[in-house]
Amino acid sequence: MAGNSGPLSPRAKLAVTAGKAAAAVSRAAGRGSGSVIGGKVALKLDPDLLARLATHLDVVLVSATNGKTTTTRLIAEALRASGPVVSNALGANMPAGITSALAGGSDARYGVIEVDEKYLAGVARDTSPKAIALLNLSRDQLDRAAETRMLAEKWREGLAGTKAVVIANADDPLIVWAASSSQNVVWVAAGQEWKDDAWSCPSCGGVMQRPGDDWFCGECGFRRPTPSWALSGDYVLDPHGSAWPIHLQLPGRANKANATTSAAVAATFGVPPQVALERMYQVQAVAGRYDVVTYLDREVRLLLAKNPAGWLETFSLIDGPPAPVILSVNARGADGTDTSWLWDVDYTRLAGHPIMVIGDRKLDLAVRLEVAGVDFRVCETFDEAVQMAPPGKVEVIANYTAFQDIRRVVGN
Repeated sequence: MAGNSGPLSPRAKLAVTAGKAAAAVSRAAGRGSGSVIGGKVALKLDPDLLARLATHLDVVLVSATNGKTTTTRLIAEALRASGPVVSNALGANMPAGITSALAGGSDARYGVIEVDEKYLAGVARDTSPKAIALLNLSRDQLDRAAETRMLAEKWREGLAGTKAVVIANADDPLIVWAASSSQNVVWVAAGQEWKDDAWSCPSCGGVMQRPGDDWFCGECGFRRPTPSWALSGDYVLDPHGSAWPIHLQLPGRANKANATTSAAVAATFGVPPQVALERMYQVQAVAGRYDVVTYLDREVRLLLAKNPAGWLETFSLIDGPPAPVILSVNARGADGTDTSWLWDVDYTRLAGHPIMVIGDRKLDLAVRLEVAGVDFRVCETFDEAVQMAPPGKVEVIANYTAFQDIRRVVGN
C-alpha cells in the first residue's frame, strides 16, 4: 500500500482489491485509465479509505484553476530527490481518483496530490497534508463550480486552522484572501496575467487598486502580502535573496511560475532550490500537454486551455504568424456545459494566423471569432483541419475533452 507502515484493516484491503479490479475491467473495456471507477468502488466499500491510505504519507495538496496538473508533476519530481512519491499524475483530481492513486503506490514517502477546487477542503480534512499549494483562482465551469469569490470564501473557511504550511500566490487577491485564515503561509510572487476576476476586494467588495505589480483595497486596507519567494525573469529568488536559474523543457512564463511555487513547496520538505529545479528539467510533457507529435506529415503541438485565463497564457506560447492554429472546443460534462466563457477570451491575439475550428461547439467558437474579426475555417474533423494547414508545425489549442479526443486521434 501507498506508504503504509502498518497493515490495512481487512475492510480496507478488500476495498483496495475491489477498486483495482474495477479499474482493470474499465481499462480492458477501453474506457480510460479506470482510476475514477476504481476509486468510487473502493470508497463505497470503505468510505474512510482515503484517510487510511494517507496516514503515513507526507502529503502535498495542489489546487488552482490553472496549472495544478503541471505543478503537481513538478513538485513530485522535486520531492523524489529525498524519497519515493505517489501522485495522481494523470489529473484524476476528485476523491475517487485521488484514492485510486494512493492505493496504487507501494512504499511512498510523499503523496503529491492535485485536487479539484471544489473538493480541496474535504480532501485536506481526510489527508492531513503537510503542505498545500494554492496557485490561482479564475472563472471556470460556472455551471458546476462556485463563482470565484464564493470559492475563495469556501477555501478560507475550509483551511482555517489547518496545520499545513500553505504556499500561496501573493499576486492573486482571491488566493491571498483564501489563504489568510491559515496560520503558516509562505507567500510566493508568481504573477497574475489574468486579472479580470480580481478587480473587486474579496474582503469588502470595494474596488481593487493595482499600481504596477502591487494591489490593495483603498476601502478596507486588504493588500498584497510581502512575498518570501519570487519569480524574477528566468530565476527563482529564495527567502535569503539567492537567485536560482530555472531550466525547463516546458514552455512559457506560467510554467516558470509553477516551478517557483514548486521550489517553495520542496523547500518546506528540506529539498534545496538548486536540487528541486534541476529535477524539474526532466519534465517534458504533462499528461499530453505540450507534446509534439508527427501526424499527417505535420509536427502537431498539443496545448490545453480550459478557461479564459488558460487561453490567455496559451496564446503567449504559440509561434507567431503565419503558424497555423487549430482550435477545438467541446462542452461536455468534464468541460462545463456553459460556453459563455468564450466571450471573455481575447481572440484578436490570433490575428494573422491561419485558423481552423473544430469540436462539438465549433459553431459557438466560430461566432466568437467572427465578432473578433479573425479569419478562420470551420472543419468537420481533426484530420481535415490538419490537412488544411501547410507542411510544418501546427499549434493545436483545445479544452479538456476536445484535447483528449485529439490525443486519441493522434495516438498520444
